[in-house]
Amino acid sequence: MIIDCHGHYTTAPAPHQSYREAQLAAFDADLPLPRPGAISDDEIRESVELNQLRLLRERAADMTIFSPRASAMAHHLGDERVSQQWTAACNDLIKRVVDLYPEYFVGVCQLPQSPDVPIENSIAELERCINDLGFIGCNLNPDPSGGHWTSKPLTDKSWYPFFEKMTELNVPAMIHVSSSCNTNFHATGAHYINADTTAFMQFIQGDLFTDFPNLRFIIPHGGGAVPYHWGRYRGLADMLNRPPLPEHVMKNVFFDTCVYHQPGIDLLFQVIDIDNILFGSEMVGAVRGIDPETGQYFDDTKRYVDALGLCDEDLYKVYEGNARRIFPRLDTILKERGK
Repeated sequence: MIIDCHGHYTTAPAPHQSYREAQLAAFDADLPLPRPGAISDDEIRESVELNQLRLLRERAADMTIFSPRASAMAHHLGDERVSQQWTAACNDLIKRVVDLYPEYFVGVCQLPQSPDVPIENSIAELERCINDLGFIGCNLNPDPSGGHWTSKPLTDKSWYPFFEKMTELNVPAMIHVSSSCNTNFHATGAHYINADTTAFMQFIQGDLFTDFPNLRFIIPHGGGAVPYHWGRYRGLADMLNRPPLPEHVMKNVFFDTCVYHQPGIDLLFQVIDIDNILFGSEMVGAVRGIDPETGQYFDDTKRYVDALGLCDEDLYKVYEGNARRIFPRLDTILKERGK
């Protein structure tokens, strides 16, 4: 199988976004919050079959680990009540996609985070999505403030109640920020990559994985700047009297292949151990156009991986095995289907 670990519902039907706009307008006007509008199964089918499902088939992939649109999480908008309501609506919509196309999609949830709100308040939605909706993981935003970084580092003990629940449920988290309200940081071009790199450095500085040896994080977008500056991070670990990265961080942290050119993929695989790389495309996502240098879509990352000439064992790890190991609930689902 070819499992894409990083897909977002960026093409959700228009009533979903209309509901969000009405919700935020009601909050700003101090009016009762509206309920989500009706979305038919046919609207969902059209939104998926013309986009993610079509591209999955065209690119010869089999399944996407699917979550709500990351840039629309916007945890900095509204308040905790707004975020909880919006998050539930987004996760329920993912559940409907999965129910319509169970062979092609499996769910990962958004969390109802808000600036300065304890992460414990997100545990109930995680439990609902894992235990009731059958999801296999979550997206965790290290900066709910939207680019102002008011939260404590991920290694701070204020995050520990959530990590305890992740460990109990045996689910990983993808580190994924949302839109940026700081004009210094373009959301997908700067804020996302900043967050990926920042999270990795926080893991180096702390001892999180001593306290949680079974905790697992996927750092998307190829790990941000980390593979390109691998020597810097190895050197900083040494200067900070941290253990070597393979034992200090890399038993618990994994990168995807959402890197949109061949030299970047080549570097990723030269620097990072094959056991720490999961296939991902983020389609339909941040970069949707066709590369004029190749004539192919930037986010058709399977082409780049195929061009590496990996042996069958390594291809299995990247395309399927690592995802099944890091998302054990996915492995269970597939085994129940005889796969």
